[in-house]
Amino acid sequence: MQCVLLCAGKGTRMRPLTEATPKPLIKVCGKSILEHIVEALPSEVDELVLVVGYLQEQIRELCGNTFLGRHVVYVEQENFAGGTGDALMCAHDVVKGKFLFMYADDIHGKEALQKVVTYEHAMLGMHSDTPELFGVLVQNEDGTLKEIIEKPEMPPSNLVNIGGFVVDESIFTYKVELSHLNELFVTDMLTAYAQDNPVVIVEQTQWYPIGYPEHIAAAEAILCPSVID
Repeated sequence: MQCVLLCAGKGTRMRPLTEATPKPLIKVCGKSILEHIVEALPSEVDELVLVVGYLQEQIRELCGNTFLGRHVVYVEQENFAGGTGDALMCAHDVVKGKFLFMYADDIHGKEALQKVVTYEHAMLGMHSDTPELFGVLVQNEDGTLKEIIEKPEMPPSNLVNIGGFVVDESIFTYKVELSHLNELFVTDMLTAYAQDNPVVIVEQTQWYPIGYPEHIAAAEAILCPSVID
């Protein structure tokens, strides 16, 4: 099984840390975010498809052709401002069948990742006290995904998108409109995909997003408190 990791962005919210280092290589508890992600992947994943761009030579140097026991394939996103959907589309020619894809700046617990890959169509979600800051998941009556609403002023639920999706290669056939920011959002592609496929929502209880520099200390306080002490 392949896992597509979106590693191309400039990580502007993480500056100054990302001025000379790509965001996936920022260290948490002495290891890069990318290492944390790959170590948590289920054994079914035997190939990594890394979508690279900004400072990609550093990622290529770290990962080489094999990284932590998994074969590595690289694809390049030339338009950094194209959005997450554009980044995923870059992997179109190398992805086959069912695959997992994730953002390369979130650290996830292993248990939910192991569960999500057992489904044909699935994604990770988590309950949040501040759902208006995220993409909110709207469910069908059977609990599957109906749509994802980005940062609504009045969230219809507190279940949010945290990255981590199992889909098949048909995801690339769903054409959606560009956002008001002129970006292609992967969440819009998933909403369209969910109209034809029953996307199961697997609840994650261990999720450590690294969106801003202060998030590093927050994650380390949980993941490696003895190091901080």
